Amino acid sequence: MKKTTRSHHGTLNELNITPLLDLVFVLLVIFIITTPQLMNNLEMTLPSSQVPPVVPDAPKPEINRIQVDRKGVIRLNQTVVTLVELKSRLEARKRAATDLAVVVKGSDETDYQNMISILDVLQQLEITKIGLATD
Repeated sequence: MKKTTRSHHGTLNELNITPLLDLVFVLLVIFIITTPQLMNNLEMTLPSSQVPPVVPDAPKPEINRIQVDRKGVIRLNQTVVTLVELKSRLEARKRAATDLAVVVKGSDETDYQNMISILDVLQQLEITKIGLATD
């Protein structure tokens, strides 16, 4: 009887990738299911369809209008101000009336940075009632 010994191991000619594909598909399904749940963390206050009750003696809220022309000149209620003056004046008005409303209107030709600077000032002052006006 002849004994055969394998002194060298046989090479693996084929790799069975079926279990690997099953694993990839399972991970893909888990990723597809969990991704939308991670992305839905945006908080919004949507407008209500109910009309607020009308109080006959209530004064109309004062709306502060900020305008930026194409040259970057800032106007607060038709008064030309710098960005620093705008911040100090709005801060003083916010102390007087906590429910401060602001409408920002920018020219079509103004730089985006001018608008971003104004919106940044409003965010720093924690003014939440902001409207953007267009023509």
